[in-house]
Amino acid sequence: MAITKSAKKRIRSSERKRVFNLRRLRAMRAEIKSFLKLIMVKDIEGAEKALPNLYKAIDKAVKRGVIKKNNAARKKSRLTKKIVNLKKK
Repeated sequence: MAITKSAKKRIRSSERKRVFNLRRLRAMRAEIKSFLKLIMVKDIEGAEKALPNLYKAIDKAVKRGVIKKNNAARKKSRLTKKIVNLKKK
């Protein structure tokens, strides 16, 4: 348990940040999930329309430090690749 005043304040602030970070992470995962559902039903147009929102959610997660930059780049690349592969079929 924190003893000093500054340590108590740090606990409060980190808890607040944790809530915001979880919200950002859940939003990103929800976007990915909805995008993958569109891919599963082979809705290419819907997936292409969902892609900007997906990128936005991933970029916001990077900006807040929820995920790292290379992780975001990898996610974007793999998800975009799914559309390209779907178009080829």
